[in-house]
Amino acid sequence: MTDSALHTPRTTAAGSTFWSRVRDEPAFAAFWILRVGFVALPLWMGIDKYANTLTSWPHYLAPWIVDILPFSAQTAMFIVGAVEIIAGIAIAIKPRYASYVVALWLAGIIVNLLTYSGFYDVALRDFGLLVAALALSRLAAVYDTPWRSRATSTR
Repeated sequence: MTDSALHTPRTTAAGSTFWSRVRDEPAFAAFWILRVGFVALPLWMGIDKYANTLTSWPHYLAPWIVDILPFSAQTAMFIVGAVEIIAGIAIAIKPRYASYVVALWLAGIIVNLLTYSGFYDVALRDFGLLVAALALSRLAAVYDTPWRSRATSTR
């Protein structure tokens, strides 16, 4: 396999289906696995910030963050939930760009958790998610078309 073959998706025959590409192109399959995961999980976690069924989310905020907030930890979790829901929708629409936003969001969560004793295992898990979000961004560079500038002239 040549070096250029590693950086471009394998061409498929005309009329190939989504599922045949998933079966025949491991990178395409990986892109879709990560994309679906980064849509479903942020939506689920974001919605649960309002229900607190999986855990009591306000307990995951470092005390120093709670001290500087002008509102309650639960209100902060409502905001976090809204951001996570928006992130999941953004990944569904344009993973090429949204995956970087998700990676930055996860970096913020990691900083919060590293400054709060007892949550280092969760911080490590979120670091793994950050790595996966960056992998999605690289795959999206191949499989998700960029937004084109409308300023181009059409003569």
